[in-house]
Amino acid sequence: MTQHEYIDLPPLMSARGTVRLPGSKSISNRVLLLAALSEGVTVVRDLLKSDDTDRMLEALATLGVAVEVLGNNAYRITGCAGDFPSKDAKLFLGNAGTAFRPLTAALALSGGSYELSGVPRMHERPIGDLVDALRQLGADIEYLGNEGFPPLQISPSKLAGDSAQVRGDVSSQFLTGLLMALPLLGRTVKVEVVGELISKPYIEITLAMMARFGVVVQRDGWRSFTVVAGSRYVSPQEIYVEGDASSASYFLAAGAIGRGAVRVEGVGEDSVQGDKRFAEELAKMGARITMGPNWMEASGPAGGKLKAIDLDCNHIPDAAMTLAVAALFADGTTTLCNIASWRVKETDRIAAMATELRKVGATVEEGANFIRITPPASRILNPASGIDTYDDHRMAMCFSLAALGGAGIRINDPKCVAKTFPDYFTEFAKVTQAVPVIAIDGPSASGKGTVAQRVADALGMHYLDSGALYRLLGLAAQRHNVALDDEPGLAALAGKVDIRFEKGETWLDGEMVGDELRTEEAGSAASKVASLPQVRAALLDKQRAFRQSPGLVADGRDMASVVFPDAVLKVFLTASAEARAERRYKQLNEKGMGANIAALLQDIQARDERDMQRSVAPLQQAQGASLLDTTPLNIEQAVEEVLTRYRAVK
Repeated sequence: MTQHEYIDLPPLMSARGTVRLPGSKSISNRVLLLAALSEGVTVVRDLLKSDDTDRMLEALATLGVAVEVLGNNAYRITGCAGDFPSKDAKLFLGNAGTAFRPLTAALALSGGSYELSGVPRMHERPIGDLVDALRQLGADIEYLGNEGFPPLQISPSKLAGDSAQVRGDVSSQFLTGLLMALPLLGRTVKVEVVGELISKPYIEITLAMMARFGVVVQRDGWRSFTVVAGSRYVSPQEIYVEGDASSASYFLAAGAIGRGAVRVEGVGEDSVQGDKRFAEELAKMGARITMGPNWMEASGPAGGKLKAIDLDCNHIPDAAMTLAVAALFADGTTTLCNIASWRVKETDRIAAMATELRKVGATVEEGANFIRITPPASRILNPASGIDTYDDHRMAMCFSLAALGGAGIRINDPKCVAKTFPDYFTEFAKVTQAVPVIAIDGPSASGKGTVAQRVADALGMHYLDSGALYRLLGLAAQRHNVALDDEPGLAALAGKVDIRFEKGETWLDGEMVGDELRTEEAGSAASKVASLPQVRAALLDKQRAFRQSPGLVADGRDMASVVFPDAVLKVFLTASAEARAERRYKQLNEKGMGANIAALLQDIQARDERDMQRSVAPLQQAQGASLLDTTPLNIEQAVEEVLTRYRAVK
């Protein structure tokens, strides 16, 4: 990953709206394989479009299964009745566990020669328990790398045996793969589960999907499962994939945290997915939940804050990750246990979650099968390094919720969401409302600072004078003996100085500073340091930190183009050079500071030229910004014009 692969989410105030969910990954890949193993043609609709399903579709095509794209996430699969046309193939399955495990079982019992591999992380995910169970049925499977892990070589063999045992406490995908493959043997086979079966809801999905394709599995609770002789898959002709219940969890949590109401469509109380029960657990934290056959809706607690819970998460292993981030917004310490399966997912999710939660200020304790989270004492932090996602889609989506905690958040490698929800961040933005920013840019002495301050006061918003930041840095440079052309030194200093604007006063490292910032010398120093790329980059996060509820009015040269490109209102405020010189002359005289109007005009024109020609953030009207020429206006008129424009876009 390069340093440029990230997405910055602004601080969010609320969440409300409706989201149509993409298809379930778990159901999508089960349906694709069952359609391929069936007699007849199956039209699969609302299939999830993602990396995982792409890997399964590619694998089926390589195996000779006819796959026709119909458009609008629909596919026509011509089944091979368990007899794959290609008897010799190499399959690359990325990091798609929902493709790798079931295909391993199906190919091991289908009588061909196949090599299965994936990305390095897939080669670290255990598969030994599934291989052992398949070997009990006579399968010939060889490890091509480390014992117990992919890649695998499957060879034709004499299949025998009518029973197998499989561990249930590592991954439910082992039992899923085995059950889906057993009808290929044509005889009665019993599978016994050794130890506690984790992620039981995913087995329920498997059994429900097998039944849709004509195979009903006999069961003795969660201890054993039997596929009887003569079982065969028959196409249901057409099947619709439910929306993904795990993906629903992020939007439901946003509704519970974000002082609004968010509805998800595509999954509801009639869903076969176990992760629909996430809504029940969110309700235990105080969220208000309503649902129908194909939708769910969540809003925040009547009291305004979630409460901590202690929860056994065996029934919602994936969606439980969302509860870990929701715990940042709860009153008290939340403990999530029975999550050992997190350790063998796309990454070690317990370790990853603990590391990233600590970055945002939480106190975290982790164990072999639990995580305990105490939220930050004050507001959630925005780590300078961003949130690392470990090539794990759920880490990226979970931590988007942290932006509801008062500070923006940077998500590194956001494209990893393509595994299950490629459009996640687009959909998340549709139902979340960022802290609003009014960005007022313009040339020196155009009056933008006065206008911005008064607009902020009128709206009860925070105020950022970005010009003062550069003036303050110039002043700090003088105090610390850093030359104004020492770019690395100034950038380092920018990261250290403490700058605050409070009640109309400006503070530098705990000391109130005033008129010395308004001198022409301070202005000239600010213009010089502002032209240095490293300095501007160093001050960028400082400027964005001013974006806090209920909103921010920011003035400067690049507020709308660089610092806050998502500002709800962008204004380029200007006036003629002569009018600006006259205003500056009057301002200095009122403060008892001598000035020469001709010299002021010359200085303003020189600064305009320098600001427009600089290579970094040159002075210009940003795309989407409206022009406001204040030459004929007084301050009150200019302020009212900005307020009018804000009301129009609010």
